[in-house]
Amino acid sequence: MRIHRLDIEAFGPFATPQHIDFDHLSAQGLFLLNGATGAGKTSILDAICFALYGSVPGARQEGKRLRSDHAAPGAEPRVVCEFSARGRRFEVTRSPAWDRPSARGRNGFTTQQAKTLLRERVAGSWEEKSSRNDEVGAELSDVLGMDREQFTRVVMLPQGDFAAFLRSKANDRLELLQKLFGTQRFEAVERQLVHQAAEAARAVQENASELKLLLDRVASEQDQLGLPAADTSAAGTEPGQGPEAWLAGVEAEVEAEWKRRQNEAAEAESLSSRLMEHFQEAQEKSQRHGRLGAAMQRRVLLELAAPRALENKEMLGKHRRAAVLSGQLEAVDSAARKLHTASARAAGLREKLDAAGLDAAKPTIALETVKASCAVLEARLPEEQRLEGITVRLAARRGELAEHLSAAEAAATVVDQLREEVSAVELEIQPLEPLADQLAEREREATAAAELVGIVARHATAASELDVITGKHLHARSASQDLRQKWLDVRELRLANAAGELAAALESGKPCAVCGSEEHPNPAQAVRTALSLAQEEEEARERFEASERALGLLAEQVSSAAQVLAGLVAQGGSADAAAAESTLADAQAAALAARTAEASLEKLRVRHEALIKRIVLAQEEHDASVGAAAQASAAVHVLQEQCVALETDLAGLRGDFSSLRDRLEALEAERGLLQAAVDADRELERAEQARQDAAASLDKALSKSGFASADDARREILSPADVVGLEKDLADFDAESSRLDELFGSEDLVLAAKEASIGEHPLGEAELAESKLHAANAADDARAKALSAGLAGKSAAAVARFRTEYQSLAQAGREPRNRAQMLAELADTVRGSGDNSYRMSLNAYVLAARLEQVATAASERLVAMSDGRYTLQHTDAKAARGAKSGLGLEVVDEWTGQRRDTSTLSGGESFMASLSLALGLADVVQQEAGGVDIETLFVDEGFGSLDDQALEQVMDALEGLRDGGRVVGLVSHVGEMKQRITNQLQVVKGRHGSSVRIAEAGPV
Repeated sequence: MRIHRLDIEAFGPFATPQHIDFDHLSAQGLFLLNGATGAGKTSILDAICFALYGSVPGARQEGKRLRSDHAAPGAEPRVVCEFSARGRRFEVTRSPAWDRPSARGRNGFTTQQAKTLLRERVAGSWEEKSSRNDEVGAELSDVLGMDREQFTRVVMLPQGDFAAFLRSKANDRLELLQKLFGTQRFEAVERQLVHQAAEAARAVQENASELKLLLDRVASEQDQLGLPAADTSAAGTEPGQGPEAWLAGVEAEVEAEWKRRQNEAAEAESLSSRLMEHFQEAQEKSQRHGRLGAAMQRRVLLELAAPRALENKEMLGKHRRAAVLSGQLEAVDSAARKLHTASARAAGLREKLDAAGLDAAKPTIALETVKASCAVLEARLPEEQRLEGITVRLAARRGELAEHLSAAEAAATVVDQLREEVSAVELEIQPLEPLADQLAEREREATAAAELVGIVARHATAASELDVITGKHLHARSASQDLRQKWLDVRELRLANAAGELAAALESGKPCAVCGSEEHPNPAQAVRTALSLAQEEEEARERFEASERALGLLAEQVSSAAQVLAGLVAQGGSADAAAAESTLADAQAAALAARTAEASLEKLRVRHEALIKRIVLAQEEHDASVGAAAQASAAVHVLQEQCVALETDLAGLRGDFSSLRDRLEALEAERGLLQAAVDADRELERAEQARQDAAASLDKALSKSGFASADDARREILSPADVVGLEKDLADFDAESSRLDELFGSEDLVLAAKEASIGEHPLGEAELAESKLHAANAADDARAKALSAGLAGKSAAAVARFRTEYQSLAQAGREPRNRAQMLAELADTVRGSGDNSYRMSLNAYVLAARLEQVATAASERLVAMSDGRYTLQHTDAKAARGAKSGLGLEVVDEWTGQRRDTSTLSGGESFMASLSLALGLADVVQQEAGGVDIETLFVDEGFGSLDDQALEQVMDALEGLRDGGRVVGLVSHVGEMKQRITNQLQVVKGRHGSSVRIAEAGPV
């Protein structure tokens, strides 16, 4: 990879566009990059890295700080790098994200996103490849063959890191080597092996825990059976007594215990059955004899109740014969009651007929006459109802006619009044409409005027702030310049005083250390001591740098205030404040007048519309009232004619009554009284006939029942309660007799009677209770022993199952145990412990191989730089006190043949060794990156620690890097190098940013 061209603008310390032609600069293969401290030498390397990878190395990766603080507010930061790689030529342009001034943006700025453009030169012209950040990054990574970290280690050699690396202990080199070679994958392998070993160990532990749990459960079953238990943790400690043998022994003991308990349970069950059978026999015999005694007592009681039962049976028989006549007796009594009631009712109605003036002797004929009159009146009732309806309607129509005439007159009056109000409202609306139409325009003018007043006020404030900040900035700049001049004056004084100090050491006849002359005609005089001048110079420099930082902050504030002011000017903020206030007052007054007119006009229009609606409604009401009055007048005339005709026709039928309904109600009352009298006579006849029929039926039944008279029969009839009681007593007597017959015929009582007859008596209560107690105790003992045998059986099955599970689990755990042991040993080895005597981890082992390659490559250059004296050699000797080994580095002194620690090298020797390490590392990393051809190389500071001979040798080694067309850029302040290297890229810093120039000075 070779860099051809670099363009920088508004980037880092470079405010204005800078162009660097690396093809011209590196024509001789070696060039020098120099400049004052802080001028921007490192920023050029940052620009190259940013162009290729979109970020800068180290702590300067914050893209927002990449833009130059010296650049104009609107200047876009930009880096353009033209390079060639793998036979292709590319140009990449990048711009970091930055805040662009904007009049409408928040706080006056708008964030501009990062931009990227990649072009390739094909057939003499540039062709665009991509403008997307991710696509350009992927393309460049593929072309360059290195990531950003590798690029900064191979192309831009960081001397400070390797000086520290050279002096550090073996253990401290691990971190840097990891960063350089990226061996995190080997650490991942270590972690994965440790993780797998831990997982395997957990699996083994889980298996052991499960086996221990099975042993504990077997011991628990053994303990439950009361057998002597052994400690499961000690199983297998005695010769020939492994866990499986112990399990087999426990299983045999449990089986034997189970069989013993089964035998005991069988014997107890047999004894319990015999005792229970003896108790049940005695209990049954006692119960038989008890039932026999109770039955005999019941038979004695039944014999005593027999006479009473016979008497009740006779009484109940007479009642049942008399009850057959109860229907005829009740019929005679009921017929007599009805006859008496009907006779009394008929007599009362005849008295009412006489009092009403009706014919009581012939009520039937009078009833027919009244019914005929009622029929005639009922037929004419609808006509009278019609007359009443016509009368009501006539009165209603007359009222409606009066109301309609009054409403029509009132509506006409309302219409006239509303028309007058409409005319008055229209006169008020006419002058308001032009003002209301201008409301929107007047409000826009008022809003714009108010905004302008605010902008003018903000402009005045911003202008004042800008003046204040500008004054501070000018004052700070002047002060900073004065401080810089003071610093430079002190520096010049120190340099001049250095000549005096050198002159003080001159001796006549001895050569000068500067010019070599043995004559000293005019030695310079020292004014002050070098220590005091150096301290004063350092203090002056610190004051100047502090003022520069304060000046930078003020410059940022001036730029920000200027951008805000520019935005306000663009919005009209420079207008006259008084004129803006006057315009605002006029616009607000005009808007208020238009707003008032709009409100008044809206109210008037609403009122006008309401009046029009009221006029329409009032006119409709007037027309409706006139039409309704005409209809009501016609209806009144028709109803009057109908009313007169009906009144004339019905007058003869009313008689002395006010209406036909009143006369009909009077006739209805007479008809009701006559109808009741007729019905009473008929009911009296029916009651007499019923009495005669009931008496005849009773006489006929008495002759068959055996009773002499009805009174005799009534005396034998019992009440229902007495009948129920007698029937129940007779039923209970018969049922008890049947039950006793059945009871004495049962097998138990027959056997009990037989046993009593031969003298076999049952046991007493005490003897029976004692037999029951013996049987219960035997049953409890049998159940307890059966339960114990059942538990022993379950324990035997559980122990057998646990033994099988233990065997299966132990067999399954053999392979995980072997694998866990293997993984643990392997994890210990790759971590540098266990049997690893060098205590080297896998990561350290790989890095040791890389370090050996780097030492070999570095020695090729160190031999040349040290005039063949020194070489670097990797050592994996064991570290003292058990420390980790494998990353040792030592220097071989070919002059003495001795090996010594790198920390024993002098300052110049350390620089040569660290430079050799950096170059050797570049070669090794280049090979790791796939053999990428690095044609441009940068070497940082560090040459000031070399003497003339060492510098000559180092320069010879660096010039050797140009073989094959490689270009080497050196970053240094050493004056000797400025004289030796003619092609130089000089970075010049100034108050308004740095600039670059290519100098081609001839050798002095």
